[in-house]
Amino acid sequence: MSLFDWFADRRKTVPAVRNTQELDEGDGLWSKCPECGLVTYRKDLLANASVCKGCGYHHRIFSDERIAQIADPGSFAPLDDDLSPTDPLAFKDRRSYADRIRDTQRSTGLKDAVITGLCCVEGHPLALGVMDFRFMGGSMGSVVGEKLTRMIEIATERRLPVLIVCASGGARMQEGMLSLMQMAKISGALQRHREARLLYLPLLTHPTTGGVTASFAMLGDLILAEPKALIGFAGRRVIEQTLREKLPEGFQTAEYLRDHGFVDLIVARTKLRQTLAGLLQLHGCPQVQHA
Repeated sequence: MSLFDWFADRRKTVPAVRNTQELDEGDGLWSKCPECGLVTYRKDLLANASVCKGCGYHHRIFSDERIAQIADPGSFAPLDDDLSPTDPLAFKDRRSYADRIRDTQRSTGLKDAVITGLCCVEGHPLALGVMDFRFMGGSMGSVVGEKLTRMIEIATERRLPVLIVCASGGARMQEGMLSLMQMAKISGALQRHREARLLYLPLLTHPTTGGVTASFAMLGDLILAEPKALIGFAGRRVIEQTLREKLPEGFQTAEYLRDHGFVDLIVARTKLRQTLAGLLQLHGCPQVQHA
């Protein structure tokens, strides 16, 4: 039996798991919280930043809703929204990478797994990058790295703070070493931004894993996270099998990382804009003066 056939057989034995978005969509009018079971009118849930009023569970949201929650209305101006991935390795498993890109672009309306742009948060100018888990698990390929690097370089030139909202399964395997290179490229741009004495804030959402965690997600001046977000490099099962010991309860949650010094502040989504504005003001980031 070939290695490919072995993996194919393993897939057949693993039950399919519906993602969070599928679980709580229902008929489109109502949403059931997967944490406490509270059924909420979808418009009320959206009005509360997609946070359950019963238990505080943060439903998964995507880039358009995230930008609307962070940026002042009408202030977001996208950068490099025409960049689209290619297939430099002619990668193919069960399907070609080129087909996966095309189908994912069609189903999500996105060119790749990150949207970057300039905006204001309560009048404070900000360079904002938002990763979107819908696009191949928010994986970091060449376009994600290029867009984030260009945004950081513009922020450095214009002396703007940077916020990157992380949501990713890690580096994109279909681009091989070209994907892994993005870790160093983004980190280099952030170092130049830091040398200019400018503020960088990563916001770690569920999930933030792999090469994203091993690079720009953990390089912030202050590292923010959403409640109960999964944050880590390798998966829990891989670590337990490698170390041959059981990991602590809550390991790799935002709360565990905060308690052990890897996360500075856990911010509820309903208070995010207010918190960001306060941090920007505290760090001397100017507000735009309107005529």
